[in-house]
Amino acid sequence: MTQAVQVDILDLRHFSASSLKPLLDVENQAWSQRLRWNYRTSIDLILQYLDSRVLPGFVAVEGTRVIGYVFCVYEDSKAVIGDVFSTGSSDGRLPAQEIERQLLEQLIQMLQNSPGTERIESQLLLHPSGRLAQVFRAHDFQVYQRDFMEMKLTAATAPAGITVPVGLRMRSWAEEDFTPAAHLISEAYAGHLDSRINDQYQTIPGSLRFLHNIVRFPGCGLFDAAASRVLVSESTGEMAGVLLCSRVQEKIGHVTQVCMAPRWRRRGLAASLLQDCAHDLRKRGFELLTLTVTQANHNAVRLYERLGFTRLHSFDAVLWVRGLSAYGGSVPGTGF
Repeated sequence: MTQAVQVDILDLRHFSASSLKPLLDVENQAWSQRLRWNYRTSIDLILQYLDSRVLPGFVAVEGTRVIGYVFCVYEDSKAVIGDVFSTGSSDGRLPAQEIERQLLEQLIQMLQNSPGTERIESQLLLHPSGRLAQVFRAHDFQVYQRDFMEMKLTAATAPAGITVPVGLRMRSWAEEDFTPAAHLISEAYAGHLDSRINDQYQTIPGSLRFLHNIVRFPGCGLFDAAASRVLVSESTGEMAGVLLCSRVQEKIGHVTQVCMAPRWRRRGLAASLLQDCAHDLRKRGFELLTLTVTQANHNAVRLYERLGFTRLHSFDAVLWVRGLSAYGGSVPGTGF
């Protein structure tokens, strides 16, 4: 009888970028196949952190080969689980899902036993909803189902000649939009379910960090200022709405944020932002536009479906707050 190969869970900081690169190359292929997403820029950033030996996390090692990893980043008293991925053991006795579960167990226990960690959150975009939910629920996490949706860019889904009400002007994103957009996001998501999932939305400084992460760093693709849109009041200069778009593949755009100020909602303006963005992308040869949405945000889901988006994949967003039950009620709301 062949003996099963031993798999060890070890500290990520003991491993160099070169030892994880083969695994990350496989993960990049998974992102491309499952989500039509070029994950290479994110992988390059992870590799830089790995070589600095400061990234908290764990690896699964079979012999001398790394076959799984998990990592997190800290933001003050919050930890964000950035990713977990495994190829499974070579003999097939430990499938990828089981190794990922073991890696998460190690990381979650470490974080929950750290007195300075008050909040843990994650959005594991690559993994199908429910795949790892059990391990999070066992540690008192709240689990929220989210959808990854896509729309083919055609003349019907990306029409020309979008109009906006008199008194509003639509234009592309500009450098001076950071601060007003942070104010808008914080206002738009007050009391919204998504501000529970991502607490950056709860404050202006947090929203500003979110914006800088989207615009300056490649974690959600390469920011596309030309396709991103803002709606501004011509009389007051107030920002009424914003849509941020990034390029995640050569011919694929991804909406990283879309929201409206409360007093400008229910006028069809979010649809106008999306359609104008889609039209710009189509003119430039893009073929697809994608986005993510929380399933409980029914108004947003209906809007996206009406515009021609279809669900490609569902995944989980998870949240743990020290002292907060995982079974608290949901928070209603819509950013539109």
